[in-house]
Amino acid sequence: MPLEIYLLGFGKSFLFALATLLPILNPTATAPIFLSLTTGASSSTRAILARKIGRNVFLILLAAMVGGSVVLNFFGISLPVVRVAGGLLVATTAWRLLNSNDAGMQRAVELAEGYTPEVARRQAFYPLTFPIACGPGSIAAAITVGASLYDPRLPLRAVQLAGAVPALMLIGLTVFICLRFALQLLKPLGESGTAVFMRLMAFLLLCLGFQIMWDGFYELFLQLRPD
Repeated sequence: MPLEIYLLGFGKSFLFALATLLPILNPTATAPIFLSLTTGASSSTRAILARKIGRNVFLILLAAMVGGSVVLNFFGISLPVVRVAGGLLVATTAWRLLNSNDAGMQRAVELAEGYTPEVARRQAFYPLTFPIACGPGSIAAAITVGASLYDPRLPLRAVQLAGAVPALMLIGLTVFICLRFALQLLKPLGESGTAVFMRLMAFLLLCLGFQIMWDGFYELFLQLRPD
């Protein structure tokens, strides 16, 4: 097989994975949620969390792209069920953010004292990585990308999967940068503007959770309809 075909497959898979997954993750929209969930954390702790979340996002997307469909088939779990369960997690987290009280100075001090590195490590995966930074929609999309890159010719399939890996690395790096500098991104809004923006993003996150659940329920309903 000509080398041009392999190069074309590598480039197409890179652009396909990047264009499909990055808009769904939308790291810039995750930044205010990240700040709200890490209220009281120091700058160094947030930097550690951002690095861990970026790495976790890359690993989750890679695992979903390479073996997600195999795992779901093994356990007999369908993508609609994943969407329903994941949407419920997103909606629950967003509801907690919407109903949280604004922290005063004393509350901020208490949170800072309680936000130890051990607590940060526990929260790095759940809920900060999943379902906030990388939700069920992103995982389902990564599984779809992996299925779309399937080719009966093994060498071309390997090249296409290899082309998608740098795209996932770039996505993980983008997540890290957006979360690492989330405070600087929101600084022009001021304290009041940031609080309003965080509540707005929490509401949008709640809507997104219900949308994900709705999509899952709708697909399940279509499966129940007689042909």
